[in-house]
Amino acid sequence: MAYEFTKELETGNSIIDGEHKELLKAVNDLLDACGKGQGRTMMESVTKFLLNYVDKHFSHEEQLQKNSDYPGYPAHKKFHDDYKCKLKDIVSKLPDSGVSVAEIGIINSHIGTLITHIRIEDKKLGAYLKNK
Repeated sequence: MAYEFTKELETGNSIIDGEHKELLKAVNDLLDACGKGQGRTMMESVTKFLLNYVDKHFSHEEQLQKNSDYPGYPAHKKFHDDYKCKLKDIVSKLPDSGVSVAEIGIINSHIGTLITHIRIEDKKLGAYLKNK
């Protein structure tokens, strides 16, 4: 099942939304590869993208929050820090010999957590920025 960038995920901020679209494309590319039996070979490039993405994207979001005095910044930053830590932990445990279907499932579940965050918390941020 591919992820779609729908109204439900739009924040109204072009920077945030553009980066979210990048994320969904990378995740969908991995899911497509899995459907073709090639998920294991793509995992390294996708996990590298995800690690770089969360650093870059979360930094952008946090800067927007600080610049606008977003009241939800402390909790949002905590989620980002926890998410990055957990992602690094998951990636560090992936075997060099190739990942299993279970490990792909763990990555996908962690991405699902991020999608839920976008749907709820990033939408709040987008509404706040729009009214600022």
